Amino acid sequence: MEFDIKNYPNITILNHPLLTHKISLLRDVNTGTNEFRHLVKEIAVMEGYEALRNLPTELVEVQTPIEKAKVPMISGKKLCFVPILRAGLGMVDGMLELVPSAKVGHIGLYRDAVTHKPHEYYCKLPFHLEERDIYILDPMLATGGSAIDAVALLKKHGAKKIHFICIIAAPEGLKAFAEVNPDIKVYAGALDRCLNENAYICPGLGDAGDRIFGTVR
Repeated sequence: MEFDIKNYPNITILNHPLLTHKISLLRDVNTGTNEFRHLVKEIAVMEGYEALRNLPTELVEVQTPIEKAKVPMISGKKLCFVPILRAGLGMVDGMLELVPSAKVGHIGLYRDAVTHKPHEYYCKLPFHLEERDIYILDPMLATGGSAIDAVALLKKHGAKKIHFICIIAAPEGLKAFAEVNPDIKVYAGALDRCLNENAYICPGLGDAGDRIFGTVR
């Protein structure tokens, strides 16, 4: 069955012109490592701004130069950003620019070159995940396997409030992820056409990790 995003209310494709422009620059094969890395950080800031739109606030009294006032500030601040290694690391600094006090966990998954299935090799997470709003970060949502496994791992460690942020998604990955995790909100900067026979997103941008860290062959 063809993927119809209208059937998945928890998936948001962000369409701000500045965001789509920067993603277009990411796609360009001539974009070098330094510029690519900087663009990923900028895109993370823009996507984070949208994904964090509904954070709860509370009134706090401050003294302005004129008078005392009760003003809204983020309540709780129990946020946690969890990049999927290694490409997800490129999005962390952008998210931390928005919320410097957030905790950061790490999940290491690699994709088998033959089966395209993810395998876990590292997991380090903050304490009290059950109390935190968690945002998984990964530039690419291709088959959805890594994202699904990351969610399962977080839930195993007690996480309850999970969100997922990516830069580019394939319809196959979005469908697979949403059917396993219909309750999790997904924010994507672009929805691409399909996966190819090697499970790469088309038109995509290649291997995000290789381009962020300069390990393109």
